[in-house]
Amino acid sequence: MLTALYVPANRPDRFAKAVAARPDLVVFDLEDAVPVADKADARGWAVAWVAANAHGPVEIRVNALTSPWIEDDLAAIANMPAVRLRVPKVESAADVHAVLDKVPSARITALIESPLGVERAFEIATADPRVAAIALGEADLSSALGVDGPEGLTWARGRLVSASRAAGLGAPMMSVYANVHDLDGLRKTSREGRALGFVGRTAIHPRQLATIVEAFTPTPAQVTAAEELLAAVEQADVADGGVIVLPDGRMVDPAMIGRAREITTLLREIRARVR
Repeated sequence: MLTALYVPANRPDRFAKAVAARPDLVVFDLEDAVPVADKADARGWAVAWVAANAHGPVEIRVNALTSPWIEDDLAAIANMPAVRLRVPKVESAADVHAVLDKVPSARITALIESPLGVERAFEIATADPRVAAIALGEADLSSALGVDGPEGLTWARGRLVSASRAAGLGAPMMSVYANVHDLDGLRKTSREGRALGFVGRTAIHPRQLATIVEAFTPTPAQVTAAEELLAAVEQADVADGGVIVLPDGRMVDPAMIGRAREITTLLREIRARVR
C-alpha cells in the first residue's frame, strides 16, 4: 500500500471523488477535518456511504478516545463488518483494547501523536493482531516535542519504523505533507522518509498521489542491483546459507536477500497499479 487519501466526512460531495482518485486507501475523517457543529452529520454521512458504496479499502478516522464524540463514533460503526478504523492519539495497548472492546470486527491503524505514544510504539503495535498498522500524527507530535522542522522528528520517525518492523507489520506509511501546492517539497520529504524505511504516504489532496508514488518507487539502480543479487543467489543456491561474491565485488549473504525481494515486490505492485 503506497497511498492513502483523507476525505473530510462533512463533505459527502467529495466521497466519490476521493475513491475515483484511486488511492490504495480512502480515509473518511471524522476528527480534525470536521468542525464541532458538523460532527454528528459527518458521522452519519460517512458511515452510511461506506456501508452502501465502498468496494475498495476504506478506513474511518474516529475522534480521539478522550473526546466527547468517540462513544457515538464507535456505536455507529459497531455493526459494520470488517471495518478499518484509524484511531488518533493512541498512547498504550489499553487504548487499542478500549476500541476493540466496542468494535471487535475492526482492524486498526493506531496514530501515535505524543512522546508517550512514541515511547510505547512497539507495545501499541503488538497490542492485538487486529492492529494492522501504526503511523505518526506529526503535527501534534511536533507541538508536543517543541520542534519546528521535520529534522526534529527524525528520531521519532525511525522509532516508528523500527517498532512497526519489529511487530511484523512491515514498513509504515509517512504522515501527510500539509502544503498541497508544494509538490517539490512533498517529493523531497517523501524521499527522506523512504531513506528512513517508510513505504508510501498519506495525502490530503488527490494531486499529491502521483508524486507520492513517484517518490517511493525504487530507482532503476536499486531494481537492477536487486535483480542481479537475486539471480546470483538463485544460481549459487545460497538462500539458506553461505556467501557469494558478485562480479562487481559485492559480497552477498542471506541477510541481504530480504531487502532485494522487497524492492522487486514493491516494483511489481507499483506496475500493477497503473495497468
